Amino acid sequence: MNTFQLTRKEMAFLLLSLKGWSKKPPLSVLQEAWIHSEEHGSLSELDPNAANVGTLPPIFEKIIKTNKLDRGFSLNEIAALGNQIEYTNFSVTALQNWIKRDIKEMIGSPQKGKKYSLEQTALLFIVEDLKTALDFESIRQLLKLIINDPDDQKDDLINPIHLYACYSTLFEEINDHSLSENRLPNEGTIETIERIIKYKAEEMVQEHFQLDEEKRKAIKNIIIIAVLSVHTAYFHMLAKRSLSAALFLQNLPFS
Repeated sequence: MNTFQLTRKEMAFLLLSLKGWSKKPPLSVLQEAWIHSEEHGSLSELDPNAANVGTLPPIFEKIIKTNKLDRGFSLNEIAALGNQIEYTNFSVTALQNWIKRDIKEMIGSPQKGKKYSLEQTALLFIVEDLKTALDFESIRQLLKLIINDPDDQKDDLINPIHLYACYSTLFEEINDHSLSENRLPNEGTIETIERIIKYKAEEMVQEHFQLDEEKRKAIKNIIIIAVLSVHTAYFHMLAKRSLSAALFLQNLPFS
């Protein structure tokens, strides 16, 4: 059986569902993701009462069985959940370093007892994406544009879950070639991707955020940077896969 992973958009929808901001329960989100990832997917494998529920990653089993809205996650659970996102590599040690040192002032203390909130979870997913292209000082400066007080989400420029959903949706739209080729400018591929990302980010912000120009521009810029960072992670994964294939064909060891 193939490893069941979620796209970033699917993970964003799962977080929205867990927050209670979606009409779909977490089980439905996972069912749809399963069908999307498997050409002939079986919904029974995502039935929490089915005998083969053990084929699911344990973190998904726990989410389905708990069925609790606005829940918290431990660092172990965040790492497990994060590793179910394609092109990612989470470790508890790395998360601890981020929280205690690298982005301490951005994350703050656990907001759900000893566990971290869904917003804090989304923020850690965002950091994982940004660090592909940016150093932590740059990440801190970028996040300060949208987060005023990590303990008071009401004064954030944009909720981290919504931010994650925005750039994940845009990345998937571009990656799935959903834009008509006839609309693409007649220029190099890199310039084309950059222009599309900027255009779609501007369109998204204008449509969904009723803010002043300065605030809309801040949200737009972080969406653009995040999408470009995810593209970097995607091409990094392709390069590693190609290297592994090349070394395998030459009977050379690879990590």
